[in-house]
Amino acid sequence: MTQHILQGRSESEILWFQRRSFLQAAGAWTATGGFGAALAERRSNIVELRGDALLNGQRMDPRQSIQTGDTVETGPGSHLVFVIGNTAVQVRQNSRLTVGRGETLNVVSVLRLLTGAMASVWGRGTTRQIVTPTLTAGIRGTGVYTEVFPQQDFRSYFCNCYGEVQMSAGTEKIVSRADYHQSFWAKPEAMDGHFLTSARAINHTDEELENLALLVSQRTAWQIAGRKGVFDGSGYIDPPELAH
Repeated sequence: MTQHILQGRSESEILWFQRRSFLQAAGAWTATGGFGAALAERRSNIVELRGDALLNGQRMDPRQSIQTGDTVETGPGSHLVFVIGNTAVQVRQNSRLTVGRGETLNVVSVLRLLTGAMASVWGRGTTRQIVTPTLTAGIRGTGVYTEVFPQQDFRSYFCNCYGEVQMSAGTEKIVSRADYHQSFWAKPEAMDGHFLTSARAINHTDEELENLALLVSQRTAWQIAGRKGVFDGSGYIDPPELAH
């Protein structure tokens, strides 16, 4: 189990992937063919829903499907996992998220997180985005964790758990390339000339990303490498001074 640091989140939120209900639901999802089979058979693409959530302002039923163009809101103590195309998303409690439509109905172009937190894994595809009140992140195939802190002027926390991400906040733009959790704060006002600053890894784990990746037939960078780095937000399996 990843040694993790919590900031304003409970242990139970982070350990959702250990619950029997999720393990059963995830097993059934993969055994029955994943998103493609669910679409063909007109089954729900909600892998698990615990607690109350709203879909376009109406109470969500786990038998419904979430589509691009929809808005999702989770209530206190709730938890939601869904898949659209080759994108798997886990939404934490007290979150509001809009799913933008891509080239087709079943391709996600943008996840717009207004408040709350989510983890997401994206299969290969044309550039897509995660947008928060203070951050825009252009992604291809990757796994990321995103959180908005409304009590701190809606600053955003963003972890590029693996892959390449083009990030912008305010007037600043950077490219993040990570094998193992490279983390940032995106702030509404510049600090020492920077809107994007380094952060430690908080509020998520390796196992969360691994379970989401499995739902879209993917593996994380550290699973492929067969080893992990230090869970500190620096982004490396092998630190640069040790890499050959």
